[in-house]
Amino acid sequence: MKSILENANRFYRLKLNQQLPTYRRFLFSNIKNSKAKITGLYGSRGVGKTTLLLQVLKELPYEAEEKLYVSCDHPMFQEVSLFDFVDEYSKFGGEVIVIDEIHKIRDFQTQIKMIYDFLSVKVYFSGSSAVELTNADFTRRYSMYHLPLLSFREFLEMGENISLKSYPLEEILERHETISNEIIDSLPNKKILKYFSQFIEVGVYPFYFEDEERYIDRVHENINTILYTDLVNVVNIDAQKIESLKRLLLSICVSNPLEITMEKLAKRVGITKPTLYKYITYLSRAELLHHIVFDAKRFQNLQKPDKLYLNNANLFNALCINSNIGTIRETFFVSMLYKQHLVNYATKGDFLVDEKYTFEVGGKNKGFKQIKDIENSYVVADDIEIGFGGKVPLWLFGFLY
Repeated sequence: MKSILENANRFYRLKLNQQLPTYRRFLFSNIKNSKAKITGLYGSRGVGKTTLLLQVLKELPYEAEEKLYVSCDHPMFQEVSLFDFVDEYSKFGGEVIVIDEIHKIRDFQTQIKMIYDFLSVKVYFSGSSAVELTNADFTRRYSMYHLPLLSFREFLEMGENISLKSYPLEEILERHETISNEIIDSLPNKKILKYFSQFIEVGVYPFYFEDEERYIDRVHENINTILYTDLVNVVNIDAQKIESLKRLLLSICVSNPLEITMEKLAKRVGITKPTLYKYITYLSRAELLHHIVFDAKRFQNLQKPDKLYLNNANLFNALCINSNIGTIRETFFVSMLYKQHLVNYATKGDFLVDEKYTFEVGGKNKGFKQIKDIENSYVVADDIEIGFGGKVPLWLFGFLY
């Protein structure tokens, strides 16, 4: 065990020699200042979990020998239990440890519980969204944070080295004209729509700023890793069924959200309807899909189709050539709201948010015809810099976090 600990320390020192990005994502302070004995960070591949935890570890007020980073995809964790390893580390003076990719350990929930119950070391860990890291049994002991995709605000901060505020939804709806002007004035060239177009194409994963030329290739690699590694190993899905999942993603990519019913989609993919719903759950948990249901369907047994969206607008470039601009707009809108808000679709308008606000999403000429006389209703318009009254720029919803 001592030799394994020595190897872990050596790998950690090598990791420290790698240059970390100076930009810190919005959860940095929450994670760093967490008072919990065990703090978990989960999210999709490529959103920057490892970078964030290394930034936190570097800033924590402990001596160098009292801190350690390990990744559970290292072969050494096939030979030793995580609990035994952390126990040994604690015996030799370890105070805080970052455990990356904890989902690689099959019984990690039991191991973490044992660490919590018997050891005094402070733990930060990261895990894939494909794992049930948010079930009540697991999270009631720990402080859990979800790291989503980059917001449009974060994309601008990283690319232009500027500082911008985020706004709650209510404030955006009440003050969108003033907020839009303030944001545009803070940009070097004031061209907010140029930046937004770029973000929709290539901006949702932080690794864009590491290698712009290979960005779409890396997004595609990300998708394959989630399907062939995370879902195969974590959810124990048969590897032969992965092709069905890929066909499902492609079908959603080229279809309008309500163009096909679940029955037709299941037939197109070549699976049964119950299997389709199971696959939708897997892909939603892995943050490749958003599954939006009809508002009243939650309370009544209605035969209404569900809406399926890709998780973010960049996935269109990686999965299909022909995509509908309206679907891309709606995909962006959902991707920016789902973290903090309840999103459904309704009879009138495209979306009902938090059971209060109705939104119709469209281009700059979109009018209020579909949502007239509906209280708390708004048009969300693409291709406009600044809105007016009940018409709000689509890009501004990228400033919710």
